[in-house]
Amino acid sequence: MWDFPLFPEQASTAARHVDQVYFALIALSIFFIFSIGGAALYFMTHYHFRRDADRRNVPKSNWKLEVIFIGSAVVVSTFFFFWGAYKYLKISQATDDALELFVLGKQWMWKVQYPEGQREINRLHIPVNQPIMLRLTSQDVIHSFYVPAFRVKQDVVPGRYTTLWFEATKTGTFKLECAEYCGTDHSRMLGEVVVMSAPDFARWLANRPVQSTMVAQGERIFARAGCSGCHTAASAVHAPDLQGLFGRRVALSTGETLVADASYIRDSILLPKKHVVAGYAPIMPSFEGQLSEQEIFALLEFIKFEPALNDAANASPNTEKNDANK
Repeated sequence: MWDFPLFPEQASTAARHVDQVYFALIALSIFFIFSIGGAALYFMTHYHFRRDADRRNVPKSNWKLEVIFIGSAVVVSTFFFFWGAYKYLKISQATDDALELFVLGKQWMWKVQYPEGQREINRLHIPVNQPIMLRLTSQDVIHSFYVPAFRVKQDVVPGRYTTLWFEATKTGTFKLECAEYCGTDHSRMLGEVVVMSAPDFARWLANRPVQSTMVAQGERIFARAGCSGCHTAASAVHAPDLQGLFGRRVALSTGETLVADASYIRDSILLPKKHVVAGYAPIMPSFEGQLSEQEIFALLEFIKFEPALNDAANASPNTEKNDANK
């Protein structure tokens, strides 16, 4: 019984678009292999030195043939470039209603965190027909998040955020692999993506053990790390206000402006002197080595979604300890 499929099944909205370009390139390659190979075989046999062929008046050049060859190559390559670019843009831009999840790659596992606070290792549960946006980073070396059935793959790089989005169209369990050699146990860095119906996914989330949401975790870290002493309206220190920061354009001391996205906020926490906000002194200390990537994920969620950052000023490090003991 045949149990070795040449191609994985199509299980996402992106799979069809990727396969269309892929199979078109395969068909084009086969056409050139047989056309060029067939022509070479024909000339080899027809003009063999023992054949009595007319070899007089051998043409030195044929500009019409050259124009046809070069023009055809330009037209075909240009067509595939724009077609591939169109498909790439179509499958790489997440929709506004995408469910955002956080993935941390480390030797040799995938650690997944949900906004509600649930966590998994080497497994990712998602609802079917729901756009999913993954925010990925690595704790050590470069990894690559790859789901063959979805036809999606994204490098996971230490020190920065990358994003990947997809929408599963079938329920079931699909392979999750690391497609970048990342060390001795690279081949064992495997996982599963479990696609469930929306009601089943809601029940699964409700039944998972959780202490608090990522926003609540971020609020406690915000207070524990001392961020509330500078970045709230009631603070005495002259520091940028974080309310409504995410997605806003920020003017820098260099005269440039940047959008305050996840990467900007992460850099501001770990490399505060990289992007100094205009009108503020570069006095913020670096938290590199003091906060884990998962804690930065939580801080990002807090800054992104918490409308009342001033409330964090009333929190204290004891708040986190009390919550942890519950």
